[in-house]
Amino acid sequence: MRARSRLTLLGWRGITAPRPMIELLPLLAAGGKTLDVPIWAVIPFALTLLGIAIIPLVAHHWWESNRNRAMFAWIIAIPTAIWWITTYGKDGQSKMIHEWQAYISFILLLGSLYVASGGIYLRANLKTSATTNTAICAIGAIIANIVGTTGASMLLIRPYMKANANRSMFSRILSVVFFIFMVSNIGGCLTPLGDPPLFLGFLKGVPFGWTLRLWVEWAMAIGILLVIFHVWDRILLKREGNVEAAIDEEALAKGFGVEGKVNLLLLFGVIGAVLGQGHYKWEFGVQEGIMAAMTIASLVVTSKAIRKKNHFTWGPIAEVAILFSGIFTVMVPTLEILSANGSKMGLTEPWHYFWVTGGLSAFLDNAPTYVVFGQTALAQLNFDPGVPSPFAQLSDTAVGIRLLVPISLGAVFMGAMSYIGNGPNFMVKAIAEENGIKMPSFFGYMKYSVCILLPIFALITWIFLV
Repeated sequence: MRARSRLTLLGWRGITAPRPMIELLPLLAAGGKTLDVPIWAVIPFALTLLGIAIIPLVAHHWWESNRNRAMFAWIIAIPTAIWWITTYGKDGQSKMIHEWQAYISFILLLGSLYVASGGIYLRANLKTSATTNTAICAIGAIIANIVGTTGASMLLIRPYMKANANRSMFSRILSVVFFIFMVSNIGGCLTPLGDPPLFLGFLKGVPFGWTLRLWVEWAMAIGILLVIFHVWDRILLKREGNVEAAIDEEALAKGFGVEGKVNLLLLFGVIGAVLGQGHYKWEFGVQEGIMAAMTIASLVVTSKAIRKKNHFTWGPIAEVAILFSGIFTVMVPTLEILSANGSKMGLTEPWHYFWVTGGLSAFLDNAPTYVVFGQTALAQLNFDPGVPSPFAQLSDTAVGIRLLVPISLGAVFMGAMSYIGNGPNFMVKAIAEENGIKMPSFFGYMKYSVCILLPIFALITWIFLV
């Protein structure tokens, strides 16, 4: 049975949306000619990845220092950047500068959302229950499509952890892992605001409402995860006995409420800056300036008392900024190799694109990975990659949709496979650790993602993509 037949049985119908009125340009993917890069140039990226995975296991206390993390990241990144620029001249310099600009945009987006959400305090006494946990994850998966996976993660992770503060360590770890799966990644699959790869597709010509057609795959993945989590969490709660929730005395006296509401406006100001970039094609610095202004405004107007109640610190965002500064630098040669050889990888079927795009998105920045394989699809279908909105050719034709759907799903869904698959993953991990949760190591987390997520992805492959 082919994919279309299975989708028809499930009641799937395509959702169309009008073409954007404005021709859009890419934000993250560097242009220019493809460079001839040797395969050994992936070594710096591989070393960085292995270091992030292994050093915390063998030198945990040393790794806890951001100074030491920076030392590790930059010892690899700086020589890589020097080699790249001196070897490939102006073309190499242009691509490296473009990636550094992308890093600045990336960290300002994460930072502005982190600071603004850290100024919003939910005053409530949430009941400790499996129903509470699954409800929060379900709500987060929905609102991730409005404020992004980062915004949803930062808004909900603190009250979510508070509801489970008196539970066993394993239960607290499990709750955060499933939160990363659903809220920080898979949830943001339905709009370009949800996850950076989809926004980049929007910038390259995919209509804003096109991703709504992914609702069946989204609902299946989120639905299965919610059921697994709810059943598992109920079993754990029964074993733990009567667990009392952490009491918020202020909430008892004043009742439910939200403090720091002005930060909600600032959050939407950040989202507005992202949308403005897409529509008005601002030069580098305009969007970034708006996000920086939202950050400063949040710091000025939010009382210290609110941030204290949220246990707000700069540690999580500093850790992400340091490690990703190295990752964005050393992945430039790897992305160039993929861009040059993507069309030679023998990708012909939708499921090929899903697993290759997803597998690489788990360890590379999923936004440029999405673009690489979108361009590969253009080449396979003999479409013109040089038009102003090239991916409109994929989103507007049956043969293009057949490949763009798995590229989109792979980039978003499999960002959940590792801590570095998506920016919010590392931030949620860092916030959890600051709140006393002993999160799994890099490989420890992947034990959960491999055992829980891969069977779900295999099912989605069989039903929709084969």
